[in-house]
Amino acid sequence: MAGHFELIDAPDGGFRVRMLDGDGSLMAESVTFQSVREALDGIERAREIAGTGRVVDRSSAAAQSDS
Repeated sequence: MAGHFELIDAPDGGFRVRMLDGDGSLMAESVTFQSVREALDGIERAREIAGTGRVVDRSSAAAQSDS
């Protein structure tokens, strides 16, 4: 179920990156990048974080379980 990244025009100028799952559902949308090159670099950073980053739970559910 491989997804993909889409490079799109940002409404305020520049570019954004969307990450979609294999069904085409939106999983994330980036900040605005000023150039295509910056957006592509952002995709590379997202790939690295997704593969190695730890999960930090800052949700209200985590706060309740600490009590």
